[in-house]
Amino acid sequence: MKLISTGSSGAALWLLLHCCQIARTVGQKSDSALTVVENTAVREAGSADKEAEVTADEDGDFEVVQPTDNWQTLKAGQAVPAGSHVRLNLQTGQREIRLGKEQLKYWPQEHRETKTDQGTISADELKQALKKMENLIPDSVTSKYRPLGELKRDVAQLDLLVETDVQIMKRLLDQFKNSNLTTELKLSLLLDLEYLVHQVDNAQSLCSMGGLQLVVEGLNSTDFRLQETSAFVLGAAASSNPMVQVKALESGALQTLLVILATAQPLRVKKKVLFAVASLLRNFPYAQRHFLSHGGLQVLSELFRADGGGVLRIRIVTMLYDMISEKELISQAGLDQAPDATHEEQVQQYSKVSMQEELLEKGWCTLVPQMLESTEHDYREKSSVDGGSI
Repeated sequence: MKLISTGSSGAALWLLLHCCQIARTVGQKSDSALTVVENTAVREAGSADKEAEVTADEDGDFEVVQPTDNWQTLKAGQAVPAGSHVRLNLQTGQREIRLGKEQLKYWPQEHRETKTDQGTISADELKQALKKMENLIPDSVTSKYRPLGELKRDVAQLDLLVETDVQIMKRLLDQFKNSNLTTELKLSLLLDLEYLVHQVDNAQSLCSMGGLQLVVEGLNSTDFRLQETSAFVLGAAASSNPMVQVKALESGALQTLLVILATAQPLRVKKKVLFAVASLLRNFPYAQRHFLSHGGLQVLSELFRADGGGVLRIRIVTMLYDMISEKELISQAGLDQAPDATHEEQVQQYSKVSMQEELLEKGWCTLVPQMLESTEHDYREKSSVDGGSI
């Protein structure tokens, strides 16, 4: 019994000592235990970045980075363009930048293959580069062209005179008044006038300078070439120009033109005279009434019968159709909108033009169908369309 008691006391003592050892071990820190270490380097770097950003904000001047398709380090205080791709390199701890996906779509191929210089060029460097470019121009090129100063000096010595259309017409009319001019020179002057009087203001200037009276006098010339060209000028000036139409009618041009159509003249002359008559009568009811009162339809009917080839017939029918259509359009315009004073005046003037009654009286209903016998398709078509209105 004594042996067993001694063994039990020893086991209890050993167990007590072992528990104390475990408690002491747990109470102490192990060298391999996890500890929180403050990263002073990162904190210092963050403080430096904040200071740089504050400095940049205070200065208000940022250095804008020009990104490429390769990653490059982003320094403190640098501004980033919109759309750029920015990342934090975990290995180096630095921020990096490159072009974004949208920017890379429009990045030229040559910029992707080669690195471009992102440096800026100063004004002095640019001037030096321009001077070098001037020196690179070969002498063979400079020898082909004259200096600008020399050209200006030569042009000033020429004393060039730039004339307006009015000045040109005045010079042409002064030359036309010369009685010693040949017929060829007069024809040339009239053709120059015809080119100018297509403009409305030039035609009106021709009237104010007395040139229209010279043109009308040319219609009375014994030379059929002058008659033809004068009628050409008159028709061009009076076309869609009410002021010239009134002046021409007051000068007796319509009577002179009808006399030329009633007499034996070459076909080329009658073509131009018909053109002048149509220009005077179009949209001018007073002239149309004057035309009827002076036997204009009788002159045209005789000309229609004498024209076997049909060249003049188509022109005559077209002119008569235009005058009838004008009157109908004016009458219909009053039905679509409220009549004003101008429209009422037009209706009153056209009411005095008895064009259709005169055509019936002069037998035009039997003349126009004769064009259907022509072998020309255009003549038959024109007679069926315009003749129906007549």
